[in-house]
Amino acid sequence: QVHLVESGGGLVESGGSLRLSCAASGSIFSLYDMAWYRQAPGMQREIVARAFSSGAVYYADSVKWRFTISRDDAKNTVYLRMNPLIPEDTAVYYCCLWSGGVPYWGQGTQVTVSS
Repeated sequence: QVHLVESGGGLVESGGSLRLSCAASGSIFSLYDMAWYRQAPGMQREIVARAFSSGAVYYADSVKWRFTISRDDAKNTVYLRMNPLIPEDTAVYYCCLWSGGVPYWGQGTQVTVSS
């Protein structure tokens, strides 16, 4: 079993920044991908960014050049640096880890961007 704990969400003004963290623990395969998703009210969950075990990264077009995903494999932790934030980024952000082909999800952290 894999357990994910997210932190770093909050309320910020438009143009501001936040850094989300997600720490994983449990039975994790040596090679795994980690990603951030988000879900706004009334909307489907969508991918924000993904950090592959190969070192490659992927960003959704809506956050490209504003968000940066990084990982610290020694700590089994993935980060999401968000700057600048805009009101459209308001959502619950979820961390996801794929281990052995199985996705595991965190509980989510709220990010609210005021205009």
